[in-house]
Amino acid sequence: MKRLTLLLLFSSAVVVQAQPKIAWPHHKKALIVLTYDDALNSQLDVAVPQLDSAHLTATFFLIGDITSQTTSRWRALSKKGYELANHTVYHPCISTNDNPTASENYTVFTILREIGSMNMLLNAVDGKTTRTYAYPCTETSVGGKYYVDSLRKSGLIKYARIGGDGNAIITDFKNLDPLLVPSYGLEGKNTADELIAFVKKVEQSGGMGVFMFHGVGGDYITTPAEAHKKLLGYLDKNRKDIWVTTFQQAMDYVTQANKTK
Repeated sequence: MKRLTLLLLFSSAVVVQAQPKIAWPHHKKALIVLTYDDALNSQLDVAVPQLDSAHLTATFFLIGDITSQTTSRWRALSKKGYELANHTVYHPCISTNDNPTASENYTVFTILREIGSMNMLLNAVDGKTTRTYAYPCTETSVGGKYYVDSLRKSGLIKYARIGGDGNAIITDFKNLDPLLVPSYGLEGKNTADELIAFVKKVEQSGGMGVFMFHGVGGDYITTPAEAHKKLLGYLDKNRKDIWVTTFQQAMDYVTQANKTK
């Protein structure tokens, strides 16, 4: 009986280890997605030139604060292959987050209406109709009501990103909810070593890691410009093993890979 139990345990372990991982394009070992929230000037002035220099792409979750001065710059980024994504018009969060627009005053209807309005604004910028989304302040509720399922039914959004920490590494793609994709939400003043350590953990797992940046070298929740540059340098140097793409392209690939398993 003991021998049979051990045999069953061993067989179960083999099955777990044999579960196939997603095969990334061109035999790459891992996937990294760089995302930036709130349409900040430091992203245009610091992050984008660094991304261009490293020949890397990214996703920018924009809010309605884009102006007549910045719209042409965001449009130019879209033409270069960067993704412009939806972060609502007014960025509603609960009042304790020191946000001027209180999400407790919203209903599910009003948040969906606002997401739809932002989709139309973004369409006027880049002409695209398919959109991804990031929950403001990573909150999935407004007015005390969970709205993810309603968002899913609305068809307004294809994929959505939530928050997380340095352990938010995605390896269980079969059970990944495309409207609840976790990310590494940086808290500001992160060092290059911390950023690169996250990438290395993703590499070791063979999975996917999503960065959530705000300011870069300025604005708020600021990642130092030099730390950001060194992260991009590491990704550029290791592009043979690391695939860096936009949030939508990454999730399109994951979704298709799940279908073919």
